[in-house]
Amino acid sequence: MTTFVDRVELHVAAGNGGHGCASVHREKFKPLGGPDGGNGGRGGDVILTVDQSVTTLLDYHHSPHRKATNGKPGEGGNRSGKDGTDLVLPVPDGTVVLDKQGNVLADLVGQGTTYIAAQGGRGGLGNAALASARRKAPGFALLGEPGQSGDVILELKTVADVALVGYPSAGKSSLISVLSAAKPKIADYPFTTLVPNLGVVTAGSTVYTIADVPGLIPGASRGKGLGLEFLRHVERCSVLVHVLDTATLESDRDPVSDLDVIEAELAAYGGLEDRPRLVVLNKIDIPDGKDLADLIRPELEERGYQIFEVSAVARTGLKELSYALAGIVAEARAAKPKEEATRIVIRPKAVDDAGFTVTPEADGLFRVRGEKPERWVRQTDFNNDEAVGYLADRLNRLGVEEALVKAGARAGDGVAIGPEDDAVVFDWEPSVTAGAEMLGRRGEDHRFEAPRPAAQRRRDRQAEHDDADQEYDEFRPF
Repeated sequence: MTTFVDRVELHVAAGNGGHGCASVHREKFKPLGGPDGGNGGRGGDVILTVDQSVTTLLDYHHSPHRKATNGKPGEGGNRSGKDGTDLVLPVPDGTVVLDKQGNVLADLVGQGTTYIAAQGGRGGLGNAALASARRKAPGFALLGEPGQSGDVILELKTVADVALVGYPSAGKSSLISVLSAAKPKIADYPFTTLVPNLGVVTAGSTVYTIADVPGLIPGASRGKGLGLEFLRHVERCSVLVHVLDTATLESDRDPVSDLDVIEAELAAYGGLEDRPRLVVLNKIDIPDGKDLADLIRPELEERGYQIFEVSAVARTGLKELSYALAGIVAEARAAKPKEEATRIVIRPKAVDDAGFTVTPEADGLFRVRGEKPERWVRQTDFNNDEAVGYLADRLNRLGVEEALVKAGARAGDGVAIGPEDDAVVFDWEPSVTAGAEMLGRRGEDHRFEAPRPAAQRRRDRQAEHDDADQEYDEFRPF
């Protein structure tokens, strides 16, 4: 059974915003109480946050679909809907968020670092918020916006100071088990280590982490063996330690050729050229291993490598190795720039930026793209004529109709607002040139102007009562 996962595809969906409410206040002895529809609640966000107690992406491998809750719709009596609950997903330290094309969206390093993977939709305004001096009693409300949804790739790149690299069965797991308190699985067959192991080493006043990366073989950078899957775990390490087996039983291998093969794979993977390297000649407790180590040491020193002869079984040479690694790690940490507080940069949009574009397309279609018009279309209830009129007013005030005229649009041409796969298409009737705005005030609620049966009956009864009083006054005796 899989117990470690370092790459998953996550399907996230934020919550939808709640719809606004169209309501009229009704209370005894208070006719025409006015609109009192509340606003809809905001949809919940999907948030990735670093939690150092989490070490794997296994949970998201088993359940990759995650969705936040929706906002509640507004209610009458000026009661706004409840906001949706944010969905917080804990991820390991060192998780990289990518899109489907492989572009890096966020690099989550450090406890508490967060990234909003999907943002919840806005809640729609109720008719109380839409009321104005021109439109005193709106008979409509705005719809809640749908939350963002999509797929993101999560890749775990282990955050460690030292990476042990080498062929399978070179003794990396044994070495990390004696240098730290880690207890990885140890056996004498290839690919014993299937997941990276982390250990904490204390050398003097320096405390650093060391990672045992699963064994590399020729072709690892092209996906052969386990190499490509775990090469990413060496990217964040400050020091690379080549663990060479000086007592290998394979006749076609020797420590120098093993080093050349691993270096070739690291070079093919890329991005690791500037990391300092150390060479550990392991298994010198075996007589043949000690002889081979003495034989190849001068050649490796000529290449500029710092050499350490160790035995994980006899526990020899470990102290010198741990202190040498601590010194390199301390230098790397001192060379890093000091972390500064994140600067908040505000980039306001230009004052004269209308925020939309009009593009002529084939077959006489004109496409309108922009944050405001697309959001307004999503918020419009097209089953309500008054809501459609309100949308037309907003687009007209934004300058969409004027831009359509400049682009060559004529009455009856098709206008699409939004992207190709999710657009609202309608036949354009220019209100600016046709004088439609002179026919009446768009958006008025004529329900309050039309005669109502109950009110009419009260007026009729009052008229009958007034007529009876008048007849009595005219014919009563003096």
